Amino acid sequence: MSTAWLPDSLAFDPANPAESLRQLPARRAAVFALYGEDERAEPYVGATPDLRRRLERLLKPAAGQTKRLQLVSRIRRIAWRLTGSEFESLLVQFAVLHQVYGARALERMHLRNPAFVRFHGGNPFPRLTITTRPSQREPQWAYGPYPSRAAAERATDELLKLFLLRRCEENLAPDPAHPGCVYGEMKKCLAPCQQACTNTRYAEEASRVEAFLATRGESQAATLRYAREKASENLEFEQAAEAHTALQKVEAVQALMPELARPTSQLTLCFLQASANPDEVAVFLYQAAQLRGPAGFSTLGMRIQNEQSGSSSLFAQPIAVQAIPEATPDGTPRTEAPRASRDILEARLDAALQQLAAQPAEPDPLTRQAHLALVTRWYYRPQVRRVGEVFFPYADGHWPVKAILRGIGRVAAAGITARGAHLAALPATDPESPATPADPVAPPPPASE
Repeated sequence: MSTAWLPDSLAFDPANPAESLRQLPARRAAVFALYGEDERAEPYVGATPDLRRRLERLLKPAAGQTKRLQLVSRIRRIAWRLTGSEFESLLVQFAVLHQVYGARALERMHLRNPAFVRFHGGNPFPRLTITTRPSQREPQWAYGPYPSRAAAERATDELLKLFLLRRCEENLAPDPAHPGCVYGEMKKCLAPCQQACTNTRYAEEASRVEAFLATRGESQAATLRYAREKASENLEFEQAAEAHTALQKVEAVQALMPELARPTSQLTLCFLQASANPDEVAVFLYQAAQLRGPAGFSTLGMRIQNEQSGSSSLFAQPIAVQAIPEATPDGTPRTEAPRASRDILEARLDAALQQLAAQPAEPDPLTRQAHLALVTRWYYRPQVRRVGEVFFPYADGHWPVKAILRGIGRVAAAGITARGAHLAALPATDPESPATPADPVAPPPPASE
């Protein structure tokens, strides 16, 4: 296996496991792989918030009679990579499993295709369907991802109530003798099957639906807001009330279309996560159907916004990323570390984003599928469990730089708080020899069995 994803490695001695385990980083999150004598055999791959503790539980010899699987006699090498967040761990874990298991990596990580609303723009009479396999040849007509198929179906049903697009799935051959359907009878469809409308009229209606999907309803909402304001200025209150009622219906549909539901060809995201390096914040970029990163954003010299101050300014009521002692070890007063200017911070962010954008695109469809599933899984988690930040670019493609810098400050501040709480909870024993109880649950056997 390539060492690109698991750069750190050490030989494991089954006769003296404690000595080998003592060399592992303590209290550090990581993705790891355990290899046997035959390096070509499938390794045991896992992710953990505490590398040493997890491997002590897996590789510590059990005393006495036990039904617990003994891995200690089978392992000859340990490889790992330190990670700063669960988001990064899942990305690295998939990359490692992909190298080992190929297409089975998706099943092992329980990654499923998310749901999309597909606009069949290539059909002479476009319609909408729900799919979990959007066409790679028509990414501009696949809108999503949605949290579930049910959510995509509900949004589509409510959307179609606003327009007269057909809902049938057949390839139409318009004929006045066509029996039609109930939607045509209720005047909820233009009934192109019966030639009740011209092809031009149906194309106009389809274009309105496409614009609604591409803007998540803002194209229709903006038109109705203008009509409402114009009617109010002209004292045409009945027309204003009608426009307001129609606007409420559009806004109800917009509420069912999450911000992530965009054309897949335009789906670009910037993720911020904690880094394995305490002086950095990890930046990820989802672009061209690929999750790229992490790139480290250095927080040295940065002042983190104090959220309790009630100010939205990046530099208002700051707290230092690292504590600054009042004096140097020899007793001389110490001056405050130089503060990084906004221009320097923006240059760091621009460099990180350019570094990620320059990474070569991954042509593997399996990787694209997995990366999209990882993004969807993280984004639609409950807010209290969604660790990190996400940002969307503006319509012109530029990034909200100030907002991202504030997000970096929040992620860095959360990391400082988490590390402080973790250190305060540590026992006063020697960290090099923690007393770890044996794992009462038998771990899964290595794939080489």
